[in-house]
Amino acid sequence: MENVIKELEQADIGKVLVNEPLSKHTTMKIGGPADCLVQPKDIESIETIIRIVKEHGVKWRAIGRGSNLLVSDQGIEGVVIKLGDGLDHMDIDGDILTVGGGYSVIKLATIISKKGFSGLEFASGIPGSIGGAVYMNAGAHGSDMSKILVKARVLFEDGTMEWLSNEELNFSYRTSLLQKERPGICLEAVLKLEAGVKEEIVKVMQKNKDYRRDTQPWNFPCAGSIFRNPLPEYAGALVEKAGLKGYKLGGAQVSDMHGNFIVNAGGATAEDVLNLIAFIKKTILEKYGTELETEVEIIGRNS
Repeated sequence: MENVIKELEQADIGKVLVNEPLSKHTTMKIGGPADCLVQPKDIESIETIIRIVKEHGVKWRAIGRGSNLLVSDQGIEGVVIKLGDGLDHMDIDGDILTVGGGYSVIKLATIISKKGFSGLEFASGIPGSIGGAVYMNAGAHGSDMSKILVKARVLFEDGTMEWLSNEELNFSYRTSLLQKERPGICLEAVLKLEAGVKEEIVKVMQKNKDYRRDTQPWNFPCAGSIFRNPLPEYAGALVEKAGLKGYKLGGAQVSDMHGNFIVNAGGATAEDVLNLIAFIKKTILEKYGTELETEVEIIGRNS
């Protein structure tokens, strides 16, 4: 691992951090250390990083801004590539938007609305990066990424890169091809927007932001929705009906505001969160015969 770190440091590919606590890089403020965390300065740097780790046979994975992510207390083995500031480019050509996978979803939605473009109103309160939003087909308020995405530039597990169309990404509810069928992460996305009336778009954006602020616990470290909705049921409603809002294990607590959120109420570990998830799943299955599936991605050693 020392040789890999040394080679990465000499390659001028961005910031290289050793034994970096991933609690600093997740919205839940939980996670052990990455052996090595790299913040690439551009897409070309990622190609260099992948070449180096493959030459040394070192494990690697990519993360975005750390929302919708639970990292184990033992951290992550090998090299973690964090898509952030180096992949936050944006270019608008008519109603076509090309944006880096590290770009903040909320920031992008805000900027686009002020330019009078419609299509991203649903994303006004969604934390995380564009890459992560494509990966999980993030959505809210009746829309999602599949409605606006034209194509995405994807980095696959074997280190290859390829442009995939909307159809090839095989989107469905909070799911894409990139999760299981062909694991990969979005480095860049091309979106199709629509020209609209700026004042009306901004009004819808604000309404969506207000709704999230009033119903979801963004004043606590959390990872967004923990469970996928078992439609036509809703996970939060089932948790609330079971009397689990406010239930606490260690430092992890079911939010008092929304049953589908687990918050870090102070000093929570990944183990606390996993134990609470298991308890909720068991309770809902026993009470209502519904098996909940996690939406949050659980990664790292022993995860």
